Amino acid sequence: MTKKVLVAMSGGVDSSVAALLLKEQGFDVVGAHMKLWDYVDVGGDIYKDGRCCTIDSITDCRMVCDKINSPFYVLNMSLEFRNTVINNFVSEYSQGRTPNPCVKCNTDVKWNEFLRKAEQLGCDFIATGHYAIIEKNENDRWHIRKGIDGTRDQSYVLWGVTQEALSKTLMPLGKLKKTEVRQMAAKYALRTAHKPESREICFVTDNNYRRFLNDWNEKRGLVYAPGDIVHENGEVLGRHQGIANYTIGQRKGLGISYPSPLYVQQVDVDSNRVIVGENDALFTSSLEADSVNWVGGNANNGEFEAEIKIRYLHKPAAGRVTPLAPNRVQILFHNKQRAITAGQSVVFYDEDVVLGGGIIS
Repeated sequence: MTKKVLVAMSGGVDSSVAALLLKEQGFDVVGAHMKLWDYVDVGGDIYKDGRCCTIDSITDCRMVCDKINSPFYVLNMSLEFRNTVINNFVSEYSQGRTPNPCVKCNTDVKWNEFLRKAEQLGCDFIATGHYAIIEKNENDRWHIRKGIDGTRDQSYVLWGVTQEALSKTLMPLGKLKKTEVRQMAAKYALRTAHKPESREICFVTDNNYRRFLNDWNEKRGLVYAPGDIVHENGEVLGRHQGIANYTIGQRKGLGISYPSPLYVQQVDVDSNRVIVGENDALFTSSLEADSVNWVGGNANNGEFEAEIKIRYLHKPAAGRVTPLAPNRVQILFHNKQRAITAGQSVVFYDEDVVLGGGIIS
């Protein structure tokens, strides 16, 4: 019996080719575009913005589905996305943390709400255009491997996906390079073949997250309280216009003068101060993380060595992972790492296999 798959289509080339490949593999493909946010909330130009959730992107999805003779739906998931992703994004920054909204979206929207939509439509699987590989290991457990294209690998943002969700997920691009995907789209004359890609936060339409945060709060009658920018030696160097405007390791935009370059060392919510200092002070050798999801196993085997990423574009660093509780770990790096940031994801690997991940605390 032909299996039915609901393909999450953003309007870009990756998800378009994912739908094409699954169609060629004999699946009954249904395309779906998740409308994740409203312009009345986030601002921007619905007609000219090239990212997901725009009229142009929806049209591109529909044209691709017409090309491969598959039905297409637009799923309004903006309420779930606002409650789950945007509210968390705003809340985390207000607490001096730096969130990764893509991780939150993948875990709680794309592999939660979207799966529910797939079940409602009678689909056996969901599929995405992520550059990652889903396989079963020798213990009959689903795991995630890095995509073979190191310039596009997206395994880092998938650490929160559950075993049940992975068992119902297809990622046909994991063993392809981006250049091959582009060539395939051009060969089949897909509308999205040469469409530029965006790696920015989808709901921050001008890529200015500080503007977004201030506008979001202003619409709700809220403002960030100003406070002091303080050198780590205690000297007050200036004023800030809200702690949400600062992240660990930041140098530009501090609005202060000092003989040597200074970087944000700490965002102190309790005192409403931004602490700055020299670059060397940003390097530390340990962190703790919670909300851990053990993708490749569990915490019962004790501490272990791993390659560890502390942000999406971070080069993996060797370290030791020690489980402190079922959903909490301590990590000790062999070499100090720069700007370990609360709210970001830490993901640990065994070569190219995702062992697990969590939120840096």
